[in-house]
Amino acid sequence: MSDSVIITGLTLGYLLLVLIVGLRANAGKSSSLEGYVAGGRHVGLLVLFFILGAEIFSAFAFLGAPGWAYGKGVPALYIIAYLTLAVIVWWLIAPYISRLGRRHGFLTQAEFLAACYPTRGNLLGLFIGIISVLAMIPYLTIQIAGAGMLFEAATSGIVPFWLGSLLACGVVAAYVYASGLHGIGWTNLLQGVMMVFIAWFLGLATADQFFGGVGEMFRQIQQEAPEYLTMPGAQGMGWGAFSTAILVSALGCVMWPHIFMKFYSARSERTLKRVFVLYPLYSYLLIPLLFVGFAGIVVLADQPLDSPDEVLLTLVVKMADFPAWLIGLALSGALAAAMSTAANLAHTSATILVRDIGQNLPIGRNLPEARVLKLTRGGVIVISLAAYLLALANPASLVSLLLGAYGIVVQLLPMLLGALFWRRASRAAAFIGLGVGAAVTLYYQFLGGSPFGWHPGFCGLIVNSALFVVVSFASKRQETRSPADALSPR
Repeated sequence: MSDSVIITGLTLGYLLLVLIVGLRANAGKSSSLEGYVAGGRHVGLLVLFFILGAEIFSAFAFLGAPGWAYGKGVPALYIIAYLTLAVIVWWLIAPYISRLGRRHGFLTQAEFLAACYPTRGNLLGLFIGIISVLAMIPYLTIQIAGAGMLFEAATSGIVPFWLGSLLACGVVAAYVYASGLHGIGWTNLLQGVMMVFIAWFLGLATADQFFGGVGEMFRQIQQEAPEYLTMPGAQGMGWGAFSTAILVSALGCVMWPHIFMKFYSARSERTLKRVFVLYPLYSYLLIPLLFVGFAGIVVLADQPLDSPDEVLLTLVVKMADFPAWLIGLALSGALAAAMSTAANLAHTSATILVRDIGQNLPIGRNLPEARVLKLTRGGVIVISLAAYLLALANPASLVSLLLGAYGIVVQLLPMLLGALFWRRASRAAAFIGLGVGAAVTLYYQFLGGSPFGWHPGFCGLIVNSALFVVVSFASKRQETRSPADALSPR
């Protein structure tokens, strides 16, 4: 039996296991919209820990993070930095969100913000819903494309890109359709444990096989390519770009709808805070994956890759002397990263599509809950299919779209902070700040280079915040409480 057949068989077996776990996760549980979207607001510590872990550690963890280390060097450590800071932001904001979500029955991010800044016809909720879906579909597409790349490379083409993407997309859509957040939670638990163990094994085993250990690897890099071990790295990522990438990513972690909405699902505020205390432990899986990228700096010095994202697949699958069964497990771990994030994105996007867009249109108002639940399940299939077709069209071009989406999503932060903590925050300021901040971000992302090498989203956030403050002070507002406080009983 050839190595490729063994790898393919192990990977398909893993997909089957994930599908079974996901489909059985909802057994014996009542079917309701709140249960499907927010797990009945009773998700415990362990499952929520792995759900939030899967929200962040996507295909980028196994492909993009090693690629950054291989292509840039130490600037890749911005990933570790922003994950540490993101937990602090979560700790400060998430308990408020969870409390008000439980009290008012919120299920989406747009519902929370629209309730804080009420508009006629819920125009703000509709606007945020449209932005959220447009931002998340490219994110989902990258996960599906990543799964197709993993299949094609590791199976030596036995499973081509289109089929690998379809298999991963189909499995995710099936268990999310059937089980909602319960299916996501239990499959993320399975896949999260697998990701952690495989990431550490690959990082240490790769360094050992090519260099005899991690220490010797870095000594050789220091001798042969020292520029990779100091700022600004091999490709000149200056401190402006480095620091603003950390800030935008840390703040954007709160504003991504698929993360924001999971705050509603926690059993209690205490459960949330416990998750945040433990969360940095999950981040450690990035360290060995960065080792793989650093290994590529020396090993591939004479045959540089066209795409840095291929470094893990090249070293582990094509160059290292690993047995076929181990490569199959490694592929399954990388697939776990892509599929676990894809499940959350498909689930959240479908909820927003129906709840924030469909139900804010005249034809969707006053629908019974059973009908909304059915439409949300159908939305999972629609969103997944759209992302799959985009992956087939041109997955490489979506990277720049995702960077722009991250910068746009973080523009929701001023209105959220204003709603939670500032009594002068106004509806007009929320609209103007969001619109102008998003426009500035898109301009610097796609048309003009941002000043000082700053992240385009950071430039937009500065303009957004300034406008939010100025317009709020200029607005006639006599409230003695913040917009979010107005939702709470006196």
